[in-house]
Amino acid sequence: MAGLNGFTVIPAVGDENMPDSLSPEDTVCGLALNKCREVQAKAGPGDVVIAADTLVCLEGKLLGKPRDKSHALDMLLSMSGKKHTVYTGVSVARDNETICEFEATDVYFREISRDECKSYVATQEPMDKAGAYGAQGKGSVFIRRIDGDYYNVVGLPLCKTWSMLSKMGVSLDWLTDTP
Repeated sequence: MAGLNGFTVIPAVGDENMPDSLSPEDTVCGLALNKCREVQAKAGPGDVVIAADTLVCLEGKLLGKPRDKSHALDMLLSMSGKKHTVYTGVSVARDNETICEFEATDVYFREISRDECKSYVATQEPMDKAGAYGAQGKGSVFIRRIDGDYYNVVGLPLCKTWSMLSKMGVSLDWLTDTP
């Protein structure tokens, strides 16, 4: 979508556990850095690595991906009618330089019935998403308002990521071409 070409997706498979004592910002940055370092170990000289991790924070409690359908249902019901904050840590690395930043976006859910949540969980969409919903999919019907970067809620804050890539000397052909 942003015009980056010639990239390879290499999923990180490492441990995603962080100390509970960390702030949401430090947690997502730590997770993104861990993923970035893991993939960077497989990268070649000059390769740029982008890694991200997203968590939802509701009333001081961090919500990752649901363990199972029951957990997904509990997460969704706990967010019903409330505001939560989506945090995404983004880490960008090239050779010996690594940077990590985060984005935070407030999301407001409307009141959601138990039956709506059960039907949504049955679609399987929430099972691999932080907070058990996808803003870019069927879960969008639960969102009353978003204050901040929509793409952060989807899982990769594009504006912030582009700014970080620029700091690493990456350019987009369509931004540098002159008509």
